[in-house]
Amino acid sequence: MTTSKTAVLLDRHPLWLEAVEQVLTKIEMQVLGKSTSPDEALSLVSEHEPDLLVAEIDGWESSSDELTCLRDARERVPGLKIVVLASGDDPRRIDAAFAAGAVAFVIKTAQPEDLSAAVRQAFEHSIYFAGTTPALQPAATVHSIDEASVLTRRELEILQLVAEGKSNAQVGRTLWVTEQTVKFHLSNVYRKLDVANRTEASRWAQMRNLLPATRETPEAAAGGR
Repeated sequence: MTTSKTAVLLDRHPLWLEAVEQVLTKIEMQVLGKSTSPDEALSLVSEHEPDLLVAEIDGWESSSDELTCLRDARERVPGLKIVVLASGDDPRRIDAAFAAGAVAFVIKTAQPEDLSAAVRQAFEHSIYFAGTTPALQPAATVHSIDEASVLTRRELEILQLVAEGKSNAQVGRTLWVTEQTVKFHLSNVYRKLDVANRTEASRWAQMRNLLPATRETPEAAAGGR
């Protein structure tokens, strides 16, 4: 990401505004304005026409205020990318945020690198190279690279570990992230793949040849002991 990317921040808490600005600065984004008021944030969006709006959607006067703010921001700057921050992962709230124009939904308990990844993903499509595909494969695997490209590198990594049968806690220990971070990524995986649970997500990965052949499975490891 180049230094030409700019952002406006909206959060009720000044400390969060400072924290988010620090995260964005590390990935070379310039914060042009910060506000604790939706109306003021919209004014900043109109004034600066930034590339990105990072907006909290918790605790405003009414549930419609936050979503109206997102819609208005997109109308004022059509190419604006919106990343939403929230304290919880209520599916209805997530769906409403995406319907209002958000491109990413980040839980506030996630790690700073998760917010960085979400922002990068808003501007850069991650591509997964599945490697050489055998000549005879089920038809479902033909589009595996294109279909997998909707997932970030970390989401694919977590999906692969989950498909091996690891629990959220085990995945977290393997990747040195919190269990909450794993849950955050999995909720995004389920939404992107339109699946309901880890079993369906694992089957999706298996059918598309996305499970590394070189990685030892738990069953194989047990058999070798």
